Amino acid sequence: MHPVAHSIVTALASHADPARAVGMVAYMRGQFVFFGIPTPLRRELTRPFLRNAQSAEALLTIAADLWAQPERECQYAGSDLLARQWRALGAADVPALIELARSKAWWDTVDALAGVVGDVLRPLPAEAARQMDAAVVHPDKWVRRIAMLHQLGWRGDTDVARLFGYALRLASETDFFIRKAIGWALRDYARHDPAAVGDFLARHVTELSPLTRREAGKHLPPA
Repeated sequence: MHPVAHSIVTALASHADPARAVGMVAYMRGQFVFFGIPTPLRRELTRPFLRNAQSAEALLTIAADLWAQPERECQYAGSDLLARQWRALGAADVPALIELARSKAWWDTVDALAGVVGDVLRPLPAEAARQMDAAVVHPDKWVRRIAMLHQLGWRGDTDVARLFGYALRLASETDFFIRKAIGWALRDYARHDPAAVGDFLARHVTELSPLTRREAGKHLPPA
């Protein structure tokens, strides 16, 4: 195990709270085990190990080691590390991030890594288009969710044609997490251009699910 990953796991394990872990396991539907560490404490414990700059290779190695641990807080720490040091990563590292997201996949880690993918690709529009056009048709729904969410927070840098195009491509899917992601991505862009999102929702009301429309329109003025 990479020394940084070992230090993180050791720090977390020393503050395990089995009683608190019971509720955390239940919240995640019994899919993962937990140390039982609340988020503020987890971040306090791991902060010293996230500060030292790492190469892309080291970052991915540390993250993989943390993903190999059974406790979910280890994956959260890996996500925090990648989010903090995303500038060390490049377009060539995105496939590794996606494969990491597919391991022990659930909305919590998938969404965190979607943010890292977005940070890496935001300055690289051509590469973003190439890789996310492939991701949006990937057989794994979590990869498709990453494609739908990777532009969160991009505001004026958003590739609007792809945002709306991905929404329509995925609109027929019945999976809750896909429908929710479409609505979330549209709602986020509505903060930048509410008129464009409102018009899109009006034009495609029969194609988008009620869940998607409800999520997308949460902060829009009444039609």
